[in-house]
Amino acid sequence: MAAAEYQTHEHDVLVIGAGGAGLRAAIEASAAGVRVGVVCKSLLGKAHTVMAEGGIAAALANVDDRDSWRVHFADTMRGGQYVNNWRMAQLHAQEAPARVRELEAWGALFDRTPDGRILQRNFGGHAYPRLVHVGDRTGLEMIRTLQDHGVHQGIDVHMECTVIRLLKDGERIAGALAYERERGRFRLFRAGAVILATGGVGRAYRITSNSWEYTGDGHALAYAAGADLIDMEFLQFHPTGMVWPPSVQGILVTEAVRGEGGVLRNKDGRRFMFADIPPLYKNQTADNEDEGWRYTQGDKSARRPPELLTRDHVARCIVRETKEGRGSPHGGVFLDIAWIREKLPRAEAHIKNKLPGMYHQFKQLAGVDITKEPMEVGPTTHYMMGGVRVDAETQMSTVPGLFAAGECAAGLHGANRLGGNSLSDLLVFGQRAGEFAAQFAKQHRAGPVDREEVDAAARAALAPFERRADQDGGGGPFQLQAELQDFMQDLVGIVRREEEMRRALDRIVELKRRAARTTVVGNREYNPGWHTALDLDCLLTVSEAITRAALDRKESRGAHFRDDYPKKDDAAGRVTTVIRKGSGGDMQVAREPLPEPPAELKAIIEELK
Repeated sequence: MAAAEYQTHEHDVLVIGAGGAGLRAAIEASAAGVRVGVVCKSLLGKAHTVMAEGGIAAALANVDDRDSWRVHFADTMRGGQYVNNWRMAQLHAQEAPARVRELEAWGALFDRTPDGRILQRNFGGHAYPRLVHVGDRTGLEMIRTLQDHGVHQGIDVHMECTVIRLLKDGERIAGALAYERERGRFRLFRAGAVILATGGVGRAYRITSNSWEYTGDGHALAYAAGADLIDMEFLQFHPTGMVWPPSVQGILVTEAVRGEGGVLRNKDGRRFMFADIPPLYKNQTADNEDEGWRYTQGDKSARRPPELLTRDHVARCIVRETKEGRGSPHGGVFLDIAWIREKLPRAEAHIKNKLPGMYHQFKQLAGVDITKEPMEVGPTTHYMMGGVRVDAETQMSTVPGLFAAGECAAGLHGANRLGGNSLSDLLVFGQRAGEFAAQFAKQHRAGPVDREEVDAAARAALAPFERRADQDGGGGPFQLQAELQDFMQDLVGIVRREEEMRRALDRIVELKRRAARTTVVGNREYNPGWHTALDLDCLLTVSEAITRAALDRKESRGAHFRDDYPKKDDAAGRVTTVIRKGSGGDMQVAREPLPEPPAELKAIIEELK
């Protein structure tokens, strides 16, 4: 089956991904006066950012004037177990308020305080109410605003188009090869700079809150192009996803439910989170809805419910309850917001106003009225802290001209992301990626593309059509993807052990061999089997990277929990795990010491620790 001619597009900056990071990067690059193209896997407006519910973390101090960028920085570093890139954490905390106000100036409609300022809510791991929100539909409002603003910038958008190979001119980036999902035709993009904004890897797991697009494309593309990946062992399992009915298993139940007063109970009705509060916090004996643990910072304190401890901690507590037989009927626990009816006048209207998405989600999908009865929830694969290694200031990877922002980039969140930091991450580092990619493109025009490399990539993409269905095949692409998701969920999930992860690594090697023999039927038009076969390459790459990095880190830290190494090892664990492609094509793992933050930031961390 011939690849035929390639439709060719010329841009100064090519952005791969049209979520919050991709759109913000495209807007910034276009404002710098360069030609910008955006390639998105689905339709514009359908990026997974629209599913972000809780809010944008930014230290505006509108609800509690004790908040500041310093507190936000310290919270982010503590949540990330101090393996964050300290400079990224600093820039993020300092610049997030300006990015939120900018979004408001572009037309975003946020919830308001009685005196008209932007309202902020509590969220897990944050010292003070910090999350700017629009009910529980904040991501949708972000995408609407960025699209409305970006449509006037003269940006070319290529929808339903999947990138399958990054192209290089020597050591630096030169463009990308993609195919149209509808017709199956190839498109060649030449660009002076490329920004990856492709999101996460959740589709490597059976239970996930992630959309179908999240197959680790950016991670795998960057790895294949020679860029470093870091922190791939740190994969966040959100504590609250739907568990029933099976058709909706994994769909996110926003942390905003707990931020608005929702509590976690086991089958006996007990608020089990009080049983495992870290010694950092005071008032550990409280055990009723009116009390919580006391969060202290210097001589200041704030009362917080234990349900708003960090996500990794809450997820493990839920797993403990279910494993010890105290779970809900369908293998989760109960999340109860209806209890506030006893405390709050007009509670039903309050819940519907603050959590409209959650009310309709449970009413329509599970037949549960959250204003009157508890929800059943359990952990779901949610967010990848690891990804492309980038420079903190510019967001450029270790490949010149290749930039990354958002979830496919790494460094900001360390071992565990705080809720709400993802949306401010998109804005802060999307803006920086766009700014510096435009600068790079002005200094380095698009280099030549190797036509033989392009042809080879196209032939490899079409190979599943050429294989005979009656030969010793490796199974269909849907079957292989399901097998991968099952064993990654079971063997490299929330709780990890060496023997299980080594079994997963063996299965990955076997699946790679079978994937190289898988066949698809039909033609290139409207062929989901072919799309899945191509996604498999990315999923297998990121699954191997997660497993190898998790095997290498012999301690428990943040979202990475080793049952065989249950304690943190600060003497050996304060390192970055680096994944890179070896000269022979094998995946290599290295450890690098983390740079020390400057004295003034160390002082902030110690003061607020």
